[in-house]
Amino acid sequence: MAREAWDLTRHQHGVVSSDQLQEVGYTRQAIYHRIRTGRLHPLHRGVYAVGRPHVTDHGRWMAAVIACGAGAVLSHSSAAALWRIGSEARGLVELSLPSLSRRCRPGLQIHQRPSLRDADMTVELGIPVTTPIQTLIDMALRLDRGGVERMVNEADKYNLVHPPELRRELDKRIGERGATPLRQLLDRRTFRLTKDELERRFLPLARQAGLPVPLTGQWVNDFEVDFYWPDLDLVVETDGLRYHRTPAEQARDRLRDQAHTAAGLTQLRFTHEQVRYEPAYVREILAQTASRLAISTK
Repeated sequence: MAREAWDLTRHQHGVVSSDQLQEVGYTRQAIYHRIRTGRLHPLHRGVYAVGRPHVTDHGRWMAAVIACGAGAVLSHSSAAALWRIGSEARGLVELSLPSLSRRCRPGLQIHQRPSLRDADMTVELGIPVTTPIQTLIDMALRLDRGGVERMVNEADKYNLVHPPELRRELDKRIGERGATPLRQLLDRRTFRLTKDELERRFLPLARQAGLPVPLTGQWVNDFEVDFYWPDLDLVVETDGLRYHRTPAEQARDRLRDQAHTAAGLTQLRFTHEQVRYEPAYVREILAQTASRLAISTK
């Protein structure tokens, strides 16, 4: 009994295969006996949950990888769920095989991907899975721009891959499906206007929103600001290189915002991308702010 207890703990995430059991001395009859007595619970052909029929998501993913055999890796939405950057789709475990094998398992969605490289695969918590970068590339084909951006932000937050590193990797994957929308997103989010171009695009928006001509390049509360309306106590700052701002730059932004708030200023912050690609939105926010401030100053 002691030997059996030790053997049955040789599993990952509560999952074990018949091959693993046979390697430690279990015969087919011994395995069938443990299935009948409730010590093993079939999940897939030749793959069992140990001790109880229900497993965690990690156990479910591990069982799926084992069921698909050598070379199988968790991928797409299932990989995104494992990396905590997305949700699993349709209740199916998704896997990729770097071969043309036509293996089929109920409840599993298997992608045949002979072009998948060793560098695109890794192991996380004992589970073979596509790397965070490969997972982002795979999912970029399925999601809208907002969904892709959320995944990139989550990957950055969890230190899985930072945007500069991701952008460098995408430069090596010209023509690969999924890489293009990711590259476009990163390029747009790190878009930066020159000072003259920023003023040329922003000032007409402010005028159309009902604001007078602002002061530019003024020092307010010991910080140089982009646009300043002293009669309205309004400051507008614009940010570029959203993904590349260092911790020191972010800390300075907080100090700047706190100083303006403490001085009673109304402050707005737009990205260069918004000024360039979303002028209607910028104009609307400026108009609403101008209307409120005009009322408050009467």
